[in-house]
Amino acid sequence: MSAMLLTQQVLNGLLDGVYYLLIALGLSLIFSLGGIVNLAHGAFYAIGAYLTLVLSPYVGFGGSFVAAPVAVALLGMVIERTLFRRFYRADPILSLLMTFGLAMVAEQLLRMIFGAAPLSYSIPPWLRGQVALGSFIYSFYRVVLIGIAATCIAGLWLLLNKTAFGRVVRAGVQNPDMVGALGISLQPYMSAVAALGIGLAGLAGVLLAPIYSIHPAMGQEIITPAFVVVVIGGLGSFWGVVAAALLVGLVKGVMVGIGYSAASTAAIYLLMLLVLLFRPRGLFGERITRFE
Repeated sequence: MSAMLLTQQVLNGLLDGVYYLLIALGLSLIFSLGGIVNLAHGAFYAIGAYLTLVLSPYVGFGGSFVAAPVAVALLGMVIERTLFRRFYRADPILSLLMTFGLAMVAEQLLRMIFGAAPLSYSIPPWLRGQVALGSFIYSFYRVVLIGIAATCIAGLWLLLNKTAFGRVVRAGVQNPDMVGALGISLQPYMSAVAALGIGLAGLAGVLLAPIYSIHPAMGQEIITPAFVVVVIGGLGSFWGVVAAALLVGLVKGVMVGIGYSAASTAAIYLLMLLVLLFRPRGLFGERITRFE
């Protein structure tokens, strides 16, 4: 296999890592602050993709890029206030069962509304084309997607590390009882974190709609790799999740590039197993007081 084709497959693998990252960051935030194991996170990704189909005829892809994640974020805020809030102090297994049921309900609703057959969405004409670096050619839309994801990561890091909101969230992750003792209620922060994390999942659905087929079970396909990324990166670690997503994407891309595409998914699970054997907290996992 030529070096150029291997490079292309590695870049495609890193692209997979990028959209795993958009899902995994929200998963990690919601679990770290609220203790909610959100198995329904993939369903919000699917909803974002379907909203792209619904909204694009009226507002175009650019409008859907803004409106769909905002709509998914608002839906996430409603879900947080009506369902998640009941399980913050409960055993995490209860939230896991609740979100599993929520994921099944969402999938069946999508199947009832849009049908079971896969749907497609074409890349907008203004985002088509190729980027040439010497003799290497890569999709312009995929380059834009990576750029948008990098911007989201940078913006989220700044929000969590350079603002008063972020300081309260990070303190709430480490020691919520101390935050409560200072007279700060974490409930509005949890609503904001749920909206932010679920909105990122919706954004991933919008961005991936022109690349992959849109179908009701697409959320189930992405949620497992996203959990793998969270486990490898480590609970409570922003950069751990980022590094794990890129590592998972790299491993997957290399496996495809060297001709073992059928084993590429198994390889990322093997990677998770090795990390758990030698570092159970994950690559950059932090000590979270209330989970120990």
